[in-house]
Amino acid sequence: MTSTETLTLEVADTTAAHDFYAAFVPGTQVRLRASQAPTTGFRGCALSLTVPRPADVDALVGAALAAGATALKPASKSFWGYGGVVQAPDGTIWKVATSAKRDSGPATGRIDDLVLLLGVADVAESKRFYVAHGLAVARSFGSKYVEFATPSSPFKVALYGRRALAKDLGVPIDGTGSHRLVIGGDGGPFTDPDGFAWEAAAAAPAPTATA
Repeated sequence: MTSTETLTLEVADTTAAHDFYAAFVPGTQVRLRASQAPTTGFRGCALSLTVPRPADVDALVGAALAAGATALKPASKSFWGYGGVVQAPDGTIWKVATSAKRDSGPATGRIDDLVLLLGVADVAESKRFYVAHGLAVARSFGSKYVEFATPSSPFKVALYGRRALAKDLGVPIDGTGSHRLVIGGDGGPFTDPDGFAWEAAAAAPAPTATA
């Protein structure tokens, strides 16, 4: 496996989810699929949008809240930059951030990177699992964070310790049931050590809706 190709969110109401994502991140390559799989609390993952300026963070967070999202962490400055965290009505958590601390102009409307953050029990073990499945490591910070190299893919995949990810997102670590997420790549299908499901992108069913 050398690439990630599709990212599907499983939602209870595809029409409502489509309306939300059309208002929040129109054009982002996120698929939607109907699911009633039981899930409670923290699902162990989040989607991160990297943007150029604080004004872009404010614009996206504002659009999400206006469309019905819940604020988990209001947009604010930190030692690493500026960002905020929201939870979509379907339960998906989104982090919006920039490394810039000062605005250099109005919002650009640009999203530089979409990163899928997988909260895992053992970063080193999951890293070995994914390397064995063909992914190359782009960045690695010991047992804390790993980002894989998928240059031709529409989104990146990164590993984060589950507890650390929950803390970063501002949510309790507890959660059970489905991740409500399916990743499509050129090496599926398989399930990773933390239960995240991958499917063969070429064989993936057409989405009910696309954001």
